[in-house]
Amino acid sequence: MALHFEKSEYDTRRDRLIAEMATAKIDALLIFAQESMYWLTGFDTFGYCFFQCLVLKADGSMVLLTRSADLRQARHTSTIDNITLWTDRADADPTLDLRNLLNDLDLLGAQIGVEYDTHGLTGFNGRRLDEQLQTFGKIKDASALVPRLRQVKSPAEIEAVERAASLSDDALDAALPLIKAGADEGAILAAMQGAIFTGGGDYPANEFIIGSGADALLCRYKSGRRTLSPQDQLTLEWAGVFHHYHAPMMRTVLVGEATPRHQELFEAAEDALLAVEEAMLPGNTFGDVFDAHAKVMEAHELSRHRLNACGYSVGARFSPSWMDTPMFYQANPELIVPDMTLFAHMIIMDSDTNTAMTLGRTYLTTDAAPRSLSRHGLELIVRS
Repeated sequence: MALHFEKSEYDTRRDRLIAEMATAKIDALLIFAQESMYWLTGFDTFGYCFFQCLVLKADGSMVLLTRSADLRQARHTSTIDNITLWTDRADADPTLDLRNLLNDLDLLGAQIGVEYDTHGLTGFNGRRLDEQLQTFGKIKDASALVPRLRQVKSPAEIEAVERAASLSDDALDAALPLIKAGADEGAILAAMQGAIFTGGGDYPANEFIIGSGADALLCRYKSGRRTLSPQDQLTLEWAGVFHHYHAPMMRTVLVGEATPRHQELFEAAEDALLAVEEAMLPGNTFGDVFDAHAKVMEAHELSRHRLNACGYSVGARFSPSWMDTPMFYQANPELIVPDMTLFAHMIIMDSDTNTAMTLGRTYLTTDAAPRSLSRHGLELIVRS
């Protein structure tokens, strides 16, 4: 099997999840999130764009309901022994197949937890699932169960994130020589992604962000390429990825000379990121971290130019997004604990002067101060 961790690691994860199920009085968990399946069993696929469900019973037994296209995928990449298929056909309803499977597993009348909050269960299929199960058992939303366990990383997972962070640095190193007047954004993207692939990494769970000129103020990917001018700004957000574990970084790189406004915004971004590091301590909340960022932005009179979140947890994720929970936003009560991998980004977009500035990197929380996983410093990057 193409497993990325020792079998004992998966056994420990399963046991932790079973303990949480017992606390929540859940007899079976219907797992629809691909990252949950990957974390629990190693199952690696993009087949979650169709209906599939991993059923975990309180006794630790598992059954995967999927399509024929993923049968060999599951056998080769996961610890799952019991796999059953639903058949592609006209008017197929795999939620009926799932109900029949649950009946065969002697779960009629049981307390069943469902992962609703995932792209692996569309609204359409979620409604059909509820119709099938409304008289079958006692259904409860268990969307937070696995994500909460995934927040704290094991030593083996930390090694994967550290490898991903090294690939993030490699991507920046590959990009910097190309960033100059006349450079094509496509060539910069190709160099960054190429460095990650060459280093043994994977595709990211969402597209890299690249934008220059006015597009440097965007913080989402969009189609279309541009050639850099002699005086320009280029915003990049990317992630090194290793075994699906992500370590994002974010920088705005200047071409030509730094304008006074760029310098002002960079100083604010650096101050805010350092304040976030000081707040990223066990016992503080994710809301406390956001407040540290917001306080600095307010002191620099940039409150209306900042965003309403300044980062989030990262780990093993699948498209459409590498963002994980919890997130740094106002009043988020989630506690910071050791061994979390967290991406903090300072994003300042001054539409009045058409000036962009970003600064971000991934951290590992510890018993004390967090540790940056990047070998790069925080200096303002200006390319001639």
